[in-house]
Amino acid sequence: MRTRRAFLALLGSVLLLPFASPASAAPVTKTEPVYDYATAVREQVWVQTPVDSDFDGKRDRVAVRIIRPRDTGHQIPVIFQPSPYYAGLQDVPNHDDIDRDGVGNKTAPQGSNRAETITFSGYLDNYFVPRGYAVVFADSLGSGGSDGCPTSGGRNETLGMKAVVDWLNGRAKGWDAAGDPVAADWSTGKTGMIGVSYNGTLPNAVASTGVEGLETIVPIAAISSWYDYYRANGGVVAPGGFQGEDLDVLARAVLTRQNPEVCAPVMDAIERDQDRVTGDYSKYWAERDYTRSADKVKASVLLVHGLHDMNVRTGQAGQWWDLLAKNDVPRKIWLHQGAHSDPFSIRRTEWLATLHNWFDHWLYGIDNDVMSKPMADVEVAPNVWKTARSWPIPAARTSTWYPSADGELSPVAGRSQRASFVDDPARTAENLAAGPAAADGNRLAFQTAPLTAETRLSGTPEITVRADLDGKSPYLTALLVDYGPAQRFAGRRAVAGQDCIAPGIPEDPGCFNRSEYVTAETPYEIVTRGWVDVRNRHGRNRTEAITPGETYTVKWDLQTTDHVFAPGHTIGLVIISTERDHTLRYPAGTEVGVRLGVSKISLPLARG
Repeated sequence: MRTRRAFLALLGSVLLLPFASPASAAPVTKTEPVYDYATAVREQVWVQTPVDSDFDGKRDRVAVRIIRPRDTGHQIPVIFQPSPYYAGLQDVPNHDDIDRDGVGNKTAPQGSNRAETITFSGYLDNYFVPRGYAVVFADSLGSGGSDGCPTSGGRNETLGMKAVVDWLNGRAKGWDAAGDPVAADWSTGKTGMIGVSYNGTLPNAVASTGVEGLETIVPIAAISSWYDYYRANGGVVAPGGFQGEDLDVLARAVLTRQNPEVCAPVMDAIERDQDRVTGDYSKYWAERDYTRSADKVKASVLLVHGLHDMNVRTGQAGQWWDLLAKNDVPRKIWLHQGAHSDPFSIRRTEWLATLHNWFDHWLYGIDNDVMSKPMADVEVAPNVWKTARSWPIPAARTSTWYPSADGELSPVAGRSQRASFVDDPARTAENLAAGPAAADGNRLAFQTAPLTAETRLSGTPEITVRADLDGKSPYLTALLVDYGPAQRFAGRRAVAGQDCIAPGIPEDPGCFNRSEYVTAETPYEIVTRGWVDVRNRHGRNRTEAITPGETYTVKWDLQTTDHVFAPGHTIGLVIISTERDHTLRYPAGTEVGVRLGVSKISLPLARG
């Protein structure tokens, strides 16, 4: 099957592809919109998976929707966007155990507004079908028209979407609505997966299986480890804007299949096994950790992430990128100043050109210049982009800085002495980071001397703190802050007008409202942050009690980032315990004593 499919694909590329040209013509560099979108073939197929995640004695089936150009005369490659969101979301309450008395009780639940943040890439079919691609959408297991149960990143979800790639390559069975077998004989088997958020996480998951036929993935604002989405170094830590959410809440929210009650035992098992008491890493979380199988990734990767994304935090991209580099995976990275969003809404023209060239190269085999251009595109300020031959930028060098008793953050270690503060979970990180020179009993704040040259932070900071804790809160939180007035990213706003990918088809979801950056001058910005549960000082999979008065050394990463500090600004380090918008909130009053002179932070910096 594979040999015949490859032969037909080659024959099509010679004779009938959308970029075919006479032998005397200039070399082809891209596909062209030669197919009629309005007359494209639209069909639905149910693909059999190897799993039975609803335990009904039958293999789960995935609902797949396909739109492809009609009468191409040759096989074509596929752009595949999976999602658990196509059928919407259930209204599911979050956990209301955020305010802890030490035992993790639950009282009246609060609601979730996750439905308001769902992002779809509705331009894919409009743009790529006329250019000779099939575009495929599939409901993740337990959602929409698919069987099975959602598990928030579990192995069944990975295998469910892998089955679609297998079907496109002739290795899995599929049926139409009438129950008749359907084969993807129109497909070359070459598949690229793409998506934003959960939709981009599933491509990471499938790529980690090393499945044949998956040539490339484009994970945008995607998760690489679900543990690091809902936990951090042993601590229960919520994604930004979703305090109290966890694996079970999200699984119940996307449980939109028919007869959802069959998944009740699975939902209960998720709630039990996720462990909101210790926050420890376990086999349960390892199943949802795709970084463990990064060495199996064969697909090329175009990774995209927003530097202000507090939902899927930048550490997800950083750790995945580092492992891709370690395994020499063909790759490129886009880092933009936005939050949890698709680059289509940020840098539309350049994004479509890049994505077009990327898919042409990896799915049609066109010898264009996409891989010869710089590896990294980074938006260092709103609408200011810089490229680099690799990332983190080659000029970045790790430098170590030590907090001292006079509030200075110095490259030279000072005298070892204890400085303390008292935790107040009612205050936000933004409030605690303000006014670093002012006395504040709820935090420790330190600053470098004013910078004499532009200084760029590129990569993942690491902090080591030696401290004692006396009280209920086990957390330490580190905030890295840019102090100095500047115009900074403050969100996006709508502007007049629309852009349409398929002109003349206004009813199709290919028209998008325009938007632009909003900036505001502020005296400081939290550049990145990180958390640790001191009970996990010997490993995220091991909880040990904290003894008041005993001093512990803990080390943890802050979120990966790329940020430019302007001349005259200072680099600040703020150490707190509870971060109200992310960690659990234990009763106020925990005293934290930090040993200065031995505590330190390592920053990957490029000066000048």
